[in-house]
Amino acid sequence: MPHKPAFRRVTQITAATALCSGLALSAALTAPSAFGAPSTEVTLLAAPEVVNLSITDALVLLEAGRTTSVDLTQRYLDRIAAYDDPYGDQPGLAAVILANPDALTTAAELDAERAAGTLRGPLHGVPILVKDNYATFDMPTTAGSASLHTYQTELDSTAVQRLRDAGAIIIAKTNLSEFAWHGTYTLSSERGRTNNPYNQANSASGSSGGTGAAVAAAFAPAGLGTDSCGSIVGPSAHQSLVGYRPTMGLTSVTGIVPLSLRQDVSGPMTTTVTDAALLMEVLAGYDPTDSQTVIANEQDTTSYVEGLSDSALEGQRIGYIRWDYEENPDRPGLAETTALIDQAIEDLRAQGAEVVEVPAFTSEFLTGTLKSGGWIDMRPSIDSFFASTAATWPEGLAELTGDPDELTFADVIADGKSSMTQDDIDYFLSNEDIPNAAYDAAVAEQDAGKAAMDQFFIDNDLDALAMPTSATSATPDWAGTTFCDLGANTGIPTVSLPAGFTSTGAAVGLELAAPRSQDAALLAMSYDYEQATQHRVAPSTTPELAIEAPTPTPTPTTTAGPVETVAPPTAEPTAEPTAVPTPGTTVAPTASAAPPVTAPTPTAEAGGTPTLAQTGATDASWLVTLAVALVAGGAGVLGTTAVRKRRPQA
Repeated sequence: MPHKPAFRRVTQITAATALCSGLALSAALTAPSAFGAPSTEVTLLAAPEVVNLSITDALVLLEAGRTTSVDLTQRYLDRIAAYDDPYGDQPGLAAVILANPDALTTAAELDAERAAGTLRGPLHGVPILVKDNYATFDMPTTAGSASLHTYQTELDSTAVQRLRDAGAIIIAKTNLSEFAWHGTYTLSSERGRTNNPYNQANSASGSSGGTGAAVAAAFAPAGLGTDSCGSIVGPSAHQSLVGYRPTMGLTSVTGIVPLSLRQDVSGPMTTTVTDAALLMEVLAGYDPTDSQTVIANEQDTTSYVEGLSDSALEGQRIGYIRWDYEENPDRPGLAETTALIDQAIEDLRAQGAEVVEVPAFTSEFLTGTLKSGGWIDMRPSIDSFFASTAATWPEGLAELTGDPDELTFADVIADGKSSMTQDDIDYFLSNEDIPNAAYDAAVAEQDAGKAAMDQFFIDNDLDALAMPTSATSATPDWAGTTFCDLGANTGIPTVSLPAGFTSTGAAVGLELAAPRSQDAALLAMSYDYEQATQHRVAPSTTPELAIEAPTPTPTPTTTAGPVETVAPPTAEPTAEPTAVPTPGTTVAPTASAAPPVTAPTPTAEAGGTPTLAQTGATDASWLVTLAVALVAGGAGVLGTTAVRKRRPQA
């Protein structure tokens, strides 16, 4: 019997496919040319390969008519079904909390719009993942808490709305450390622990580990995370991704369940810098519902992609933060990581950068001067979110403590399902309402640190800083960061870039930081380094699923030509890696280890589903019956599964 969660996802996917197929067939039957028109040859599309497929690659395929959004979405849903739950000898990634049951329907709508010559925006028809602390009007937002299993907001978060406006398909919501708290692993009461696809025994880092693992394993070409201290850059470093933490306030956090509003940012996690720049153009900009976004007016948020250059590092002065880190036997890999980052520094020099030491950047300066706002606003911030967000609450939850007409963090904890430690729970429950004297003092200290960081760049005549994202590599219990305070406490932009792999196959990240509001310059420097090094290699535990090539059906008057299997193009030339890392003790699943995958329903290359005239049919009565059955059956199953109960994991 299939594993129940995987079987449930496959059932939803199959039902949605049936519904979309029925609707498409109905449209074909009612087309003016459906009867009596001359028959023509039909060319069917092969399903696309999606491992290593970037957003820009996907857009090339879609714009050329070489795939459809339905086919792309189906491929990614197939991968979620195959690899997210246990399979073969692997524990599975547990990266996805919920696959969107409407994803294929949305993809079909976007395909129809594209065929009609209408594009919503720069992401039209591209599937994107979002962390499950982003509010979505059509799916619950759990923040990783099993107690919020059915918490349903009426509106999207600003970031999700901007994705949809740009034409993106929200394909799934990803796992996170509960309430985005932990930065070294991803564990929630709603989905359990997320595993690292480069070695599924290891931590995926946190708190955006679900997005990191899912993007690395090609559950979608890109996703969104949040970062309060390392929660975007950490998972990206440990899963060989580009993780971009923008200037504080450049992207809106309205509609995102908060951890600390003094440090929370929304940002992209991608396989390429180009994709990160593209997503930043969609996400960045002033939002009247988020006062901090006024800083977005300091820069042109529409030209990040245009500004990318493979000579951007030339003449840039970069400070290298290289400390004598202490060896920790519980966190191996220090020597190899250090060597890889030293090589990354040489790569920056080779691209024309002037790299200098910055002895003034000490541990005391990082943690003593660049003060955190603390986590003393977490409980009141979450309570404020619940109070100000129109939503349907889980039945009975608000009645557990205090006023039954107010949902609070205390209610969630009183439900007894949290995966957080008791010490953490006690600390957050002890947070006083804000403002208060301790919070005001912490804010003043943090603001002083921000000013000190701004001055540091000026005093040392620096365009950027470089450092390891994490001085050591991932282990089963830990995959953290070394310099998360730098961006989180000061609000300057930082990025983690793939810098290679250790001998055990563990991914290593190079972190770059730039002065406040210099996001375009930081993205351009990142692109230059990426193009010169090309370190990223996809994980071996989640390989491409087998693709069944569609067989074209010849018409009575013509013989259909052979189906061309198209290799996905890349936006820029990329160097072939010299070796694929072998992650520790993991074993890549064989073809038999993954569940069987049904090839997506083939569509006509020009204009979507073929009409009856194109198929050469003369009697449509049986097709009418089929269309009705597909629509009724698909809608019925989706209606049933819409009220499903996703199981929590301890």
